[in-house]
Amino acid sequence: MDRPIEVPAPRESKGAYKSGHLMCRATPWGIMGFLACAYFAWISFSHVLRIEYDWPHDRWTAATYLVWIVVLVGLMLDTHCMRERLFFGVLVVNFVIGFVLTLWLTVPLSQVRNARVGTGTLWAGAALLSLMTIGRSNTVGRDKA
Repeated sequence: MDRPIEVPAPRESKGAYKSGHLMCRATPWGIMGFLACAYFAWISFSHVLRIEYDWPHDRWTAATYLVWIVVLVGLMLDTHCMRERLFFGVLVVNFVIGFVLTLWLTVPLSQVRNARVGTGTLWAGAALLSLMTIGRSNTVGRDKA
């Protein structure tokens, strides 16, 4: 008689995503998020200081905004950490504003100036929210905020 074949049970990976945290589990992501958002805040405010109120209105820019919106909404819905959801949520709002301005071909310069100030503020807020994700998460479930 043939013996039944034993199939070993799958092992859990140590780095598996199962806690509901994406950025809180890796401090470098919080630091990189801060640096990137601080850079984009500086870019937004420097446009205002130099009185540069132009905005791109091409299809590639609109498509890029749309891809980022989909990716960020996916990240926001995938995580269970409130700090990370706030971070990704602010980025979604920022990219939606950019997408709308890209589609709005006759946007007045005063609205572009307001958008530059608003998106700069959102970038700065996202930078601060990114800093809040630095450090280890409590995987027991207590750290939901």
